[in-house]
Amino acid sequence: MITFIIGGARSGKSRFALQLANNYISSKEGVHGGDAISSMRKAYIATAQAMDDEMKERIKKHKKERPGEWTTFEEPLNISTLISDIHKSYDIILLDCLTLWLSNLMLNNKDVEAETESFISSLSTIHCSLFTVSNEVGLGIVPDNALSRRFRDLSGYLNQKMAALADEVYLVTAGIPLKIK
Repeated sequence: MITFIIGGARSGKSRFALQLANNYISSKEGVHGGDAISSMRKAYIATAQAMDDEMKERIKKHKKERPGEWTTFEEPLNISTLISDIHKSYDIILLDCLTLWLSNLMLNNKDVEAETESFISSLSTIHCSLFTVSNEVGLGIVPDNALSRRFRDLSGYLNQKMAALADEVYLVTAGIPLKIK
């Protein structure tokens, strides 16, 4: 099962994704008996990089919100490879977030289109539940420079591909989730 959570900056999408993943685990507990929640193997892939003090604080806050039973992988670039390497070892993977991954690719002069296609195609072979978070950046004004417009367009393309592949899609705004697929 693939679940895609999208929303604006500070919309509550990461908190909702973690809540949704934990609710999924709890639902499995009822199916498999009382110890399922403690026995499910949970991986959290964080794409953020702490390049300044403000981002360090954001990352610290996200870590505090995440229960200790989640194994965290900090991977800013090679998420396709990481997912391919770990998907059989975990019951759930929560990936947060695709737009930070995209900006990391752009800043490192990677072929974003090829990386996006590789990522999307790698998801067809996973053997675990995946919860993926991304920002919706296309609802505002048209950016005034080519780099920002390229980022917005690539984000929209990536989000469309992810939403098409996902079994469930949620839009989070002002802390309120809305199931759209």
